[in-house]
Parts: sequence; C-alpha cells; structure tokens
Amino acid sequence: MIKRLLAGVVGAGVLGGLGFLYYAWYPPIATIDPPAASSFSAEQIERGRIVAAEGYCAECHTRTDMGGGPELAGDYKMETPFGAIYSSNITPDPEMGIGRWSEEALRRAMRLGVSRKGVHLIPAFPYDHFTKMTDQDISDLYAYLMTRPAVHMARRPNELPFPLSLRIGQAAWKLLFFTPGIYKPDPSHDALWNRGAYLAEGNAHCGACHTPRNFMGAEKKGSMYDGAVVDGWIAPPLNDKNPTPTTWTEDELYQYLRFGVAPLHGPAGGPMSPVPHRFLSQVPEYDVHAIAHYYADVDHAAEREKHDKAALARAMEQSKIDLIGPNVDPDAKLYQGACAACHYNAAPSPVLGRPDLALNNALWLDEPTNLFQVMLRGLTAEEGQSGIAMPSFYNALSDADMARIAAYLRRTRTTLPPWTDLEKKAAEVRETVKTIPVNSSH
Repeated sequence: MIKRLLAGVVGAGVLGGLGFLYYAWYPPIATIDPPAASSFSAEQIERGRIVAAEGYCAECHTRTDMGGGPELAGDYKMETPFGAIYSSNITPDPEMGIGRWSEEALRRAMRLGVSRKGVHLIPAFPYDHFTKMTDQDISDLYAYLMTRPAVHMARRPNELPFPLSLRIGQAAWKLLFFTPGIYKPDPSHDALWNRGAYLAEGNAHCGACHTPRNFMGAEKKGSMYDGAVVDGWIAPPLNDKNPTPTTWTEDELYQYLRFGVAPLHGPAGGPMSPVPHRFLSQVPEYDVHAIAHYYADVDHAAEREKHDKAALARAMEQSKIDLIGPNVDPDAKLYQGACAACHYNAAPSPVLGRPDLALNNALWLDEPTNLFQVMLRGLTAEEGQSGIAMPSFYNALSDADMARIAAYLRRTRTTLPPWTDLEKKAAEVRETVKTIPVNSSH
C-alpha cells in the first residue's frame, strides 16, 4: 500500500514536471534579414514613435551611467532586490540588437515575455502590462524600432545570483503571477476612459511604479495603484489613498502629465520627471487627457474635490503666518531662511512655479523620502515646470537641518502624526544621491 502511494506521488511529480516543462518551453523564431526602412510607411513609423513615447522605451533602454549611451542601445542598469539587471539593445543592429527579429518575435516578447530565441524574459521588462497592447500598436512599434539608427553595443551581463539566474524560473513566476491577454474595453465606461485605461494599464505601465510588489517582485493585484518605492523615491498612490488635502482632479492630472507641473500639487521630480517632459509632451493631447480622465475616476476625484476649497484656504493661511512678525520657533526660522522665499503664497491659490508645500505629496506620505530627495538633489530647469529651477541643498543643509525643516513642515502643514528618526532617514537618503548639480551651494 505504501509503495503504491509513493509510486503515485512520484508519478504525479513526474507528470507535473513534464507538464511544467511543456508550459515553459518555447521554440526559437527564425531570424530574418533586417527589413529596409523603405518597407514601412511614414505614417506607420510616426504611429510607432507615439507608441514608443507612451511606453517610455528610451527611458529604460538607454544607458545613463558610465557617461551614458546611444538611445535605445540598452545597458540601462536597473537595481532590484534580487540584483542588478541590464536592459537589452533594441536598435536594429543585426548582432547586438533586434535587427534580425521578425514582427512575430517582437509580438511574442511583448505579449508573453519570451525572446526570439525562446528564452523567458525577466519581468523588469513589464510584459505583464505590454501583453494588453493591440496588434496594431505592436506592429507600429516594430516599424519605428526597425527604422532607428543601428548601434553595435553589447549590454553588461545581469547580476542575478543562482538560481534566479536560471530563466526557466521565470516560467514559474509567470505561472503564479502573469495573465496574458489584450486589453478588453469596459462597456460601462466611455471611449475616453477606455483609451486611458488601455494606455495606463498597458503600454504606459503606470502600475509598474505605483503598485507595491510582493517578495517575489510581482505587483500586488489587491493593492493596485497604492504607491511603491522606486529608485529611492516613493511613487505615491494614484487612487483615493493618495493623502494630499486637495484632490488630483482630471485637470491637475492633465497639467502634470503634459507639462510636468500641476497648479496645486507642484512639479514632477525624480524618476517621474522624464514622463511628462521627454515622453508625454510628444504624444497626442487626446491620449494624455485620456490617462488623466481614467485616473480621475480611479481617484474618485469628482466625489472628493468638494473638500478642496477649505483645504486650499488652510494652506494659504499657514503660508502667510510663517512670515508674520518675529517667529520664536528656531525650526521656522531655518525654514524661512532656506525655503520660504520660494514657497511663500499669499492667496487665493499658489502661484505656478511656487508650489505650496502644504499641498504637495511629499509632506503627506508615510515617509519623508521624497522631501529629502528634492532637498538634496534640487530640480533643474528641465525638470518640473519648464525654465524654473530649485537649487540643491546637498552642501548647504546638514542632515540635522533637513530633519528640523521636515519636522516643522509636517507639524505645521499637515494633520498627520510626526515622522520619526528624521536625521537618520536624511542620512540614508543622502547616501543614495550620487550626482549633485553644479549649483549645489545655496
């Protein structure tokens, strides 16, 4: 009896293993001669340029360290909890890039996360979002990529430890966390909402940064858009868990995504800055409106903005109080000397380019990470609002100074509990800041 039971268990294990291997195996797709640029129409290439911009392809496929690299030639270093991963060369170079890939091979990579050679791709390439893309968008993207300058440049090998370096393990990850399939419009919403959802959930892969991940690096589906830590910054919630006192309305979202600054919420900094400036400023306005329309619904903006008028009035009043008479609070004096000249607003609303910190995400998040990042890095004239810069205070403020300013702002600009261990956290964020702008003194 026991022998039969053991034999059954072994047999089931063998069958399960064979079934998994069948699931995991993909054949190579034959190489092709690199297609001539003239084989694609100008209209298709332009549509593909828009698809590439809305997917931020150049952001993750262009090296930024080691002096930078040619656009789309890969070797962009992505730090993950599992080790460093380097992006692929997606120029049409026949040896180092995808010049010998057919359109079918690109479609399989986008939809299923499998390379031309049949190798499972690491989900740092967000195929769990790209799987939602239409055939037309992938075809147009192929036309665009195949007409870019070919760059003969190799990428560095990934730094994943064994057994994570075994690509067959990615098949197991997919079995647990990946559901392939093209986006299906929701008939309960209008065309603008569905266009926004298609872009946000698919090509633009917003959830890849704004959704927390589990211990295996997969997005937590039950916490969609709840916010997450990305590259040493906090990507704030995009849903109604966003804690700012004024609502991210459809117009605020549009202004932010299109121009890099929202009138009430301030500028786009850190990893978010290239999204409006480098990419979404170059695509049709309708698509940006669609994304804003979709997230305003996710955020329940229409129901929440009724409280905005009172929150705005409180913020403006607090901004005025800071500069009334001699202030005995030494933390307030430090804030006045370093920050108030640029962040002061009288009424009835903030001046564009002079963000009111009481309305900014950075003060309302659970941690002071983003506030410290901006203090240390500053914002260049190419980030945030076009032509307006904030200097870095890397050399001007100590960790203790930053902690005092953060504590002061948290207790005077929000209704939330104080942050803890501020000086330690300031030092930790300082360690992540590797490059300081030339104007680092203030």
